[in-house]
Parts: sequence; structure tokens; C-alpha cells
Amino acid sequence: MDEISYAPAEGVLSLAWLLIALPAIGAAVLLLTGRRSDKWGHWLGVATIGGAFALALAMFSSLAGLENKSADLDLFTILSVGDLDIEANLLFDPLSAVFCLLITGVGFLIHVYAVGYMAPDAGRRKFFAYFNLFVAAMLILVLGGNYFMTFIGWEGVGLASYLLISFWQMKPAAATAGKKAFLTNRVADVGFLLAMFTMIGALGTVDFAGVFNGAASLSTGTSLAIGLLLLAAACGKSGQFPFQTWLPDAMEGPTPVSALIHAATMVTAGVYLIARSHVIFSLNADVQTAVVIVGALTLLFGAVVGCAKDDIKRVLAWSTVSQIGYMFLAVGLGGGAFALGIIHLLAHGFFKAGLFLGSGSVMHAMNDQTDIRRFGGLWRKMPLTYATFAAGWLAIIGLFPFSGFFTKDPIIHDAFAREGWQGWAVGGAALLGAALTAFYMTRLFVLTFHGPKRWTDDVHPHESPAIMTVPLVLLGLGSLGAGALMATSVPEWLTPVFGEPHEVHGHLSHMQVTVATTVVVVLGAGLGWFLFRNGTDEVPRAAAWPVRAARADLGGEAVNRGLFERPSRLAASASVAMDGRVVDGAVNGLAAGVGGTSRRLLVLQTGFVRSYALSILSGAVIVVAALMVVVVQ
Repeated sequence: MDEISYAPAEGVLSLAWLLIALPAIGAAVLLLTGRRSDKWGHWLGVATIGGAFALALAMFSSLAGLENKSADLDLFTILSVGDLDIEANLLFDPLSAVFCLLITGVGFLIHVYAVGYMAPDAGRRKFFAYFNLFVAAMLILVLGGNYFMTFIGWEGVGLASYLLISFWQMKPAAATAGKKAFLTNRVADVGFLLAMFTMIGALGTVDFAGVFNGAASLSTGTSLAIGLLLLAAACGKSGQFPFQTWLPDAMEGPTPVSALIHAATMVTAGVYLIARSHVIFSLNADVQTAVVIVGALTLLFGAVVGCAKDDIKRVLAWSTVSQIGYMFLAVGLGGGAFALGIIHLLAHGFFKAGLFLGSGSVMHAMNDQTDIRRFGGLWRKMPLTYATFAAGWLAIIGLFPFSGFFTKDPIIHDAFAREGWQGWAVGGAALLGAALTAFYMTRLFVLTFHGPKRWTDDVHPHESPAIMTVPLVLLGLGSLGAGALMATSVPEWLTPVFGEPHEVHGHLSHMQVTVATTVVVVLGAGLGWFLFRNGTDEVPRAAAWPVRAARADLGGEAVNRGLFERPSRLAASASVAMDGRVVDGAVNGLAAGVGGTSRRLLVLQTGFVRSYALSILSGAVIVVAALMVVVVQ
């Protein structure tokens, strides 16, 4: 492998720091000015992200004209100890460039939508401050030029997600969901820290170039350890098995939060980490297999649970779990599939943001109700929301010519290309996931917009205002056209990062995979339409047990409680008991002993001079007698 190096940033590329500074300044102003900015603060939040998007476009254009498509910007030294130097530096290359465009572009549309969605909320100014903070942290994560800088953004995203998920903290469910997300991510982040410590011990650096250039010298065990630790961190941040349970609970936050977390920022961070570390993951086949297994398990897990949920946002949340599983599967396959994972990530940013914002538009019209069994017939009342949601639905199930067709089918083809039975197993899982996706998304779409109306008497559905529907339309257009555009241009764009894409040949050809995927998608969607076209959501007796299992998240919560929560509670109780009975007991026992002895000696303190004189005389006699004994001997 050729040695990796990054060119110094020049011209507009030297303004990479401003990408982070704009939303960070917006967050600082909104938090420090307090209520004085209530009337205009939301527009400042929108403007900072819009400015960052414009700058990202200019930097993207400038990068495209460079022969060495990279720009490394050194800011200052964070730490210098012996031979270890950790710099605050930013890297703008083809990989970070596409993430910056996604984060700021889709993030800008979500910010605009949030102006209308959060209008009635008294805390809108604070909400936009947290929103800006979230984007700033995510930009640090993808622009960081070393693992330490990436970790700073990693932790910043964790903090901002906690603030946003629990934004409506007066709701116990929201407060609990925020804590759950925060703690789950902290547990997984231990993997990131340990991976960095291992890099420092083995290579003496956490810089990308230094780690990647020295990776070939690592022993098999060390490369395996680093890869598995990074995988653990990625699973926690992206809600992959076994850390998937926090992601659906994040729905307790305002809908724009769900769109930003699930489409453009936080959940994509794990995919970015693995893609950025592709050199390490490519060195060890066992690590790649672990990533593939996690992706395959998670995409099926999320799809099965999504089939049984009735909350419109939770269906989409489990859909995100499943779709991120496809991305993990792709980056685990290695080779040209690294780019395929990024392409699906970008397409997912458009259609999933549109779907989440569309669900928010439905909730806005339905007095914040979320049960799809209480919807139906909304296509007449909300034509724009209906059309844009339909675009997202067709994109995520992968029908031609929508984006999912161009981004998910190649992943399924490469999955079938693995050698031996693994190809059939992994490819079959990806194909089954496509069928399940078509089923549960069609169920969601039909129960929400078609069939007889099942509204409660206090609901009067209506189309959302333009401030909310314009972003929906733009995201709907992206769901339609982004896939084909990215499938033809992004692999070549990412070549400086991942190397030249190469053709893979497996058990099935491209045409066979396309036909098979289309057939299972049509069958899944057709079954969903047939079962729920009249609005019924009754569960057949034969399917009652599987549906109950899916609605219980396939036991994921029960397993977490059994493996983590209950042992932690027992350990905490034992610690409290030990502290009370052993530690406090010893201290209190010593104090009681001293006090008892003092009380017994107190009787000697009579206050009579003759008693004290007698005591002195007795002591003197004893001392003299002792001296005489010594002298005589």
C-alpha cells in the first residue's frame, strides 16, 4: 500500500475551522443572550447552518480541483508528552467532504422545518442553540484529522443528543430516554478510548496518517483488538446490535431531533468511523466478518421489530436501525463496498429525513397523535405531505427509479459475493431485510394515508405551513434523484480514500440480484397493501406470538435488564450495604468504643482536690516502688 499523506490546506480550504465555528458561535450566542434572543434566535440558528452549507459547497468545489484531494489544517497542539504529540488539526478530504455536505445541507432543511414545528414551544431559542451545538460537534467528528479530534466530536455529539432527546424533560419518558442514550453511548465509548490507547502503545500516535501507514506492522492480535474496539464504539453510536435499544427511545425528543439524529448526523458516525478506519479493518478478515455479522443481524432485527410497531416515529426509528445495518454490512464487506456503504448513507440522509419530517407534519395535523391505527385517509387532507412521504417510502423500499434502488441493491449483490456459504447466508439476510422493509414501510404508509379515516373527534387534519412543506418537497426530490446521481459519481469521488473500486463476482450476477430484490420488494409491499388497505390492524391468531415478540423488541430490553441493569442494581445494593455495615460500621464502632471508654473514665473525674492528691500520691508510691525494685536487682 502506498504511504498515506495529506496536503496542507490552502485558499478556501484553510477555512475548514469556520465550518465548525459558525454553528458553535450560533449556539454560544443563543445560550448566552438568553430570553433577549427569543424573537430572532431561531433565525440565527438557521443562518449559521446555511452559512456552513455554503462554505462546505465552496470547499467541495475547491477540493475537486486539487490533484491530491486532501487538505490538512493544523490549528494548535493539544498535548505533547515525550514522543507523543496530539494536534488539533482538521482534515478535509473526499470522505469528510461528503459528510460535511450531508450534515450541513440536510441539517439546514431540518433547521428550516423546525422553525415552523417548534413555533408554539416557549423554549424554541434554547432548542436551536442545542441544534447548532449538535451540528458543530458532528462537524468536529468528521473533520478531525486524528482519532483524538474525532473523539472530541464523538463526545460532543453524545452531549448534544442528551440535551435534545430530553428537551421536553417535563415528560418522564423523555428524561429517561435522554439518560438511556447518554449512558449507552458512554459504555460503548470505552471501546474508542481503549482503541486509542492501544494505538498509542503500538504505534505511538493517533494521527490518521501515522496509524494507517504503520498499521501493516501491527501484529494480528493488535489489529484485531483495535478493530473490535472501534467496532464496539461504532455499534454504540449507530445503535447497532447489541446497543440498538437506545435509538427508538430517542423518539421522545421533538421530531426535528429525530430527523437530525437518524438521518444526517449521530447514527451515521459509526459508519464514518469504520469507513475512515478502512485500512485497519481491511487488515484483518476476522474483524471484517464481525462487522458483517453485526450488520446482518441488526438489519434483520430492526426490520422484524418495525413490522409490529404502531407508533409512526418508532416504525421509522427501527427502520433506521435496519438501514444502518445495511451500511455496516457494506463497510464490513471491504473493497469497493466501503463506497457502497457511504452512498447508501447519503441516500438514507435524504429519504429518512423526509420520512421523519413527514411524520412530524402528520403529527402536527393530528394533535400530536402517533398511533397509525388512528390515522387513515390523510392523503386527501395533506397532499404535499402525502406526495413527499410517498417518495421517501418508494426510496427506502428500493423501487426504480428512486434512490434506494441504486444504493441498496449493490450492497445485496456484494453480500452474495462472499465466498462459500457465507455469501448465501449474508446475501439471503440482506434480501430478506429488503422484503421486510417493503412490508413494514407499506403498512406504515397505507395505515397513515389510505383506507377509511379512523380519527378521533377532536382531530381536524390539515396541511402543514410552507415553512414545513418546502423542506419536505426538497427532500422528496432528493429521494427521487439522489440515488442515481450518487451511484454514478460518489465511488469515483471516494477513490483517493478507498482506492480504485473493483468488480466483484459472486453467487448471483447484478441482474439476478436486481430481479430477485425487485420481486421480494413487490411481494412485501403487495402483502402490506393487501393486509392493511382497509385500515384493519388485527393480528391473525397464527401470527399472535411473533407479533407480541416483535412488539417487545424481540426481548432486547429484557436481555439488557437481565445482563446489565439487574446486576448493576445488585452490585449497587451490595456496595451500599458494604458501605453501611463494613466501612461505616468500622468507623462508627471505633467512635462508639472511644465514647464508651470515655464515659467509663468519666467517673474518675470527681472534682475533689483530695481525690486528685490521693491519685498523685498513689502514682508516686508506685513509681518509687518500681525504681527501688530496679535498683535492688
